[in-house]
Amino acid sequence: MRSVLIGLIVALSAGGASAQNWPNWRGPNYDGSSGAKGLPTQFSKTDNVKWSVDLPGPSAATPIVWGDRVFVSSTDPATEKLIALCFDRKTGKQLWRDEPAKGYQKERSRSNYASPSPVTDGEIVVFTYGTGDVVAYNVDGSKLWSRNLQADYGKFNNLWTPSSSPVLVDGLLVFEVLQRDMPIDLSKPIDPVKTDTRVDSYVLALTASTGKEVWRVVRPTDAVIEAREAYTTPLPVATKDGGVQIVVTGGDCVTSHDLRTGKELWRWGTWNPRRIPHYRQVPSATVGGGVVLVCGPKKEPVYAIKLGGSGTLDDTSIAWNSSEERVVTTDVPTPLFYNGSFYVLSDMTKRLSRVDPASGAVAWTIEMPGHYKWRTSPTGADGKVWLMNHHGDVVIVDAAKGEIVNTIPMGADDDDNIRSGLAVVDGELFVRVNRKLYCVGK
Repeated sequence: MRSVLIGLIVALSAGGASAQNWPNWRGPNYDGSSGAKGLPTQFSKTDNVKWSVDLPGPSAATPIVWGDRVFVSSTDPATEKLIALCFDRKTGKQLWRDEPAKGYQKERSRSNYASPSPVTDGEIVVFTYGTGDVVAYNVDGSKLWSRNLQADYGKFNNLWTPSSSPVLVDGLLVFEVLQRDMPIDLSKPIDPVKTDTRVDSYVLALTASTGKEVWRVVRPTDAVIEAREAYTTPLPVATKDGGVQIVVTGGDCVTSHDLRTGKELWRWGTWNPRRIPHYRQVPSATVGGGVVLVCGPKKEPVYAIKLGGSGTLDDTSIAWNSSEERVVTTDVPTPLFYNGSFYVLSDMTKRLSRVDPASGAVAWTIEMPGHYKWRTSPTGADGKVWLMNHHGDVVIVDAAKGEIVNTIPMGADDDDNIRSGLAVVDGELFVRVNRKLYCVGK
């Protein structure tokens, strides 16, 4: 199992990707890519749709696919419950449903507690919620264990809804909780509550089969106030010695941790030398072409950090940055690595750019259509980049040429704030809008 995992992680440096499953938020290689072929570029809410199902409420979680099962996290505004769902991949029939937690934010329409994506290895599927609830099932829906991270490790201390997804690597479930160091009053979010209590950011590993803690390490940072907060997801990367490191981005820096112990292997920072207090981190890191791409928030550059370093890295570890190409920037979407190139979607400039991982040279940049925001992270498959905006409009872009192939409305007329990623398996595209899940295929 370990050798298979290492092979998958190494494959992403060459752009290879399994087409059989989509086991986590960013797919089989943790970079948004898939080797899937035969995807239709002509479809609608009815044409080339194998099936569609109604969902109880909105969620930013990406559908997770393994074998003949599709796992979906959801809210239910009517009952204010958080829902774990499993559908038959061939027919869309609901196989099981559970209501493992409760919580709905009426006052925050732009986010909700079902933002983290589920994760699976084909035997265990784990659902995580912004309430701190973590629930593991077997794929048939029998509950294996549950925990609440806030109950076990202290109340989350974030201005926005916690939405980091875990990763499941070699039997370990890895979480990151990056938060400000002083409790906050949400009615006055810029100013910390004056208290002697200090809150640590941390990275945590649990045994996936039991939920028992394997390690927990505090992650220090020089960031201040909101800049300490992050909504990123850990990134597994192979090491030279055949191990696995976990790359964590946020708090004005990027760090790498040993999978087995949590020990910090290296760190680099910062994109925020002035320590601007509101520079919270949303886009996760992406690996490809021998570098880790990390993104400064707002309209800051992206930075390509060379792999293979150790300790505290200085700026000689930067392969390149996009400071002279401020079009290549992102505040929310995580970049895609596909077929040897990075694809960086900027929600700030509404542009998608293809970038060379070795030099940072921009092959092309295109403007995204429409007036809705583009905050869903791009997916790469079948020679194309697949994107979706807040309204549920799916845009298909030729990955080589940078030409828009088609624009297809999949959301309801009143849909907005859609953030779920597009999952691709074999010749099927899974599109989750606020209250519908579509399986698109020829």
